[in-house]
Amino acid sequence: MNLVIDAGNTLIKVAVFDKKQLIFQEIIDEKGLPLRLKEICDVYSKVKWGMVASVRNLDPKTLAVLSVFCNVMQLTQNTSTPYKNSYATASTLGVDRIALATAAFYHNPRGNTLVLDAGTCLTYDMVNDYGEYLGGAISPGLNMRYRALHEQTAKLPLLEKSDVLDFIGNSTETSIHSGVFNGMCAEIDGVIDQYKLRFRDLTVILTGGDADFLSKRLKNPIFANPNFLLEGLNYLLEYNKH
Repeated sequence: MNLVIDAGNTLIKVAVFDKKQLIFQEIIDEKGLPLRLKEICDVYSKVKWGMVASVRNLDPKTLAVLSVFCNVMQLTQNTSTPYKNSYATASTLGVDRIALATAAFYHNPRGNTLVLDAGTCLTYDMVNDYGEYLGGAISPGLNMRYRALHEQTAKLPLLEKSDVLDFIGNSTETSIHSGVFNGMCAEIDGVIDQYKLRFRDLTVILTGGDADFLSKRLKNPIFANPNFLLEGLNYLLEYNKH
């Protein structure tokens, strides 16, 4: 069994895999992470390997605790990947995007795959049908757009994401919701259309914390998989065991 940790900008996700099958996952607060890892490893005593991917400064105690129970790898820009990395500044590529590209490579072998991760940021990552990671784009995520309108203006309120009943907002609050939500959906559909012009038979995967919220509101056909990054970490762990 494998245990993987995705320490993102906002959330920390822990998952256990039995080969390729996801059998457990949980979102854990960083303060309680070391103790919770011990409890998880006690329950899943067959965990022999672990991988940590962190875009934050994770407490070293976490790795220390996990290493008591299994062999631990930390995902870095130097970790071996199954795809060819053509990113011009590979040393700056985020570990989350490395994991997503890996999942894309295995999910759609010999196919063109665009992965959208709708989390704190909205990232786009492209793996082509030659098994080559090309790069993509980084854009503000849904909540970041709400915060920007509040923090960069004098009077606009800070709102939480909400369904938009009409694209024409008839109040300040509904206008903000319309602008943020419809703006993001229009961006995503527009970017997908651009990729479709260049890559034939394009498969689009949507993942991240806002994937479910956005998935039914896009015009382009997509596959929503909220666990895509966790699956990529498991693939990377298997790839690097030997």
